[in-house]
Amino acid sequence: MTSFDTQTVPRGAIPQHIAIIMDGNNRWAQRRGLSGVAGHRAGVEVVRTILEACDKRGVKVLTLFAFSSENWGRPEPEVRALMALLSRYLRREAEKLHRDNIRLRFIGRRDRISTRQQRLLERAEQLTEANTGATLVLAIDYGGRWDVVDAAKRMAIQVHEGRLQPSDIDEERLNSELALGDVAPPDLCIRTGGDQRISNFLLWQFAYAELYFTERLWPDFDAAALDEALQAFASRERRFGLRGSAETDDLDARFGENA
Repeated sequence: MTSFDTQTVPRGAIPQHIAIIMDGNNRWAQRRGLSGVAGHRAGVEVVRTILEACDKRGVKVLTLFAFSSENWGRPEPEVRALMALLSRYLRREAEKLHRDNIRLRFIGRRDRISTRQQRLLERAEQLTEANTGATLVLAIDYGGRWDVVDAAKRMAIQVHEGRLQPSDIDEERLNSELALGDVAPPDLCIRTGGDQRISNFLLWQFAYAELYFTERLWPDFDAAALDEALQAFASRERRFGLRGSAETDDLDARFGENA
């Protein structure tokens, strides 16, 4: 497989925002006789590789599903390990991201993680908030349903306080209250690990995202695998509910241009 050449693809064929459901860490570890923690640790290392690859290929925003609201139901030792890896990543990577002019953001609830981790999140965001390069978004204790409900609650409070009229609530207004309300929605969602579902991730924002599923487990996902996803994305015609060009040409041929 040749590398994805950003110079030879049509305008608009490179997704500006990619969201990834990073699945398969435990299975990767099990196949190697390792602990699940080792799989998660290997998965963390892949984040740096994919972020660098996305930046080189012109992707402006990379959003990673790092810890879902449902992940709290996993065995307690695994949850503790995941939280420890998050803290380690923030301490180790924040300065490097800042040097690389990358902005780091977090979406999701913060009231269920430790005070120490909340401070780490805030410090990393503040350190990188003025950076103008690519943006890395980590979804931590995030769920798509929670996101929509949380936005609805905030608007309800605004209506109750007289700061918002019900008639002013439309798709644009609701979108602005969501966790990624100030960022263009993902063009492409990648899920590793073979499962073909979005698992309560960015439900509103995925309305017109292209979905790409790969059997590769997340620790095995590399720049070449990303290029395969980009090639698949470039080959698709995004219609956003409209007719595709081939369908339009067919109608014109059958009924005339003014049909």
